[in-house]
Amino acid sequence: MLMDGTAAAKRIVDQAAADTAALKADGVTPCLATVLVGSDPASVTYVRMKQNRSAKAGIGSWHVELPEAITTRTLVAALTELSQDPDVHGILLQHPVPPHIDERAAFEAIAPEKDVDGVTMHSFAAMAFGEPGFVSATPGGILRLLDEYEVDLAGKHAVVVGRSPILGKPVGMMLLARDATVTYCHSRTADLASYTRQADILVAAVGKPKFITGDAIKPGAVVIDAGYNPGNIGDVDFAGAVDKASLITPVPGGVGPMTIAVLLEQTVAAAKMAQRRL
Repeated sequence: MLMDGTAAAKRIVDQAAADTAALKADGVTPCLATVLVGSDPASVTYVRMKQNRSAKAGIGSWHVELPEAITTRTLVAALTELSQDPDVHGILLQHPVPPHIDERAAFEAIAPEKDVDGVTMHSFAAMAFGEPGFVSATPGGILRLLDEYEVDLAGKHAVVVGRSPILGKPVGMMLLARDATVTYCHSRTADLASYTRQADILVAAVGKPKFITGDAIKPGAVVIDAGYNPGNIGDVDFAGAVDKASLITPVPGGVGPMTIAVLLEQTVAAAKMAQRRL
């Protein structure tokens, strides 16, 4: 069965829109600031999608475009300024940034209460320790999609292929918090298939097209493809996996819409918290 992220995301965004309307009635308009460094075509497309979805939910957008040659110091200053702006409730730094930028330093310039993409060390620690805070948007979307299809995680073996600090690592922490037994793997794991064949829940987040083949999947596994590569190709060889998995996310239409939905939901939540602090 295909896991329809588009339909599940619509329900989340519809609720975010209703909450936004209630906030506007009280004089508060949730605002998401997007920051784009350079003009990478894929990043430009992603930011535009997020702005369009924000507009449909009634959420305000503030877009900041910065030149590719910008320094880390200047980017940090821009993010710090947004963090201090009371009219901005959520901040999204589109990643990856150009290689000369210290991405971690840039992420850490985002105030935790505005980190609606869940990229700071504060947010990661909150996820790991089960404390209040914003979750990384893609892992959060994955967990919501698993819930949508009533996948029981307790006692299951979850294998995460990928170790990104904003995807692979946090999704493993979130699965662990739901009583799954978690194994982390990556592109350099020796005999990777011996691990993935044990997975009741397999999360592919390695950033390599068709990296996980059908023969590396346990029959009946739930397969979450969090990869997105040129040509709308995921990290899983869909044709080889679809007959092995009990549930599988398509690319596109699976994890992607859920990521944006969680981002918008958390922006509205940030606006609510800001309103309570007034």
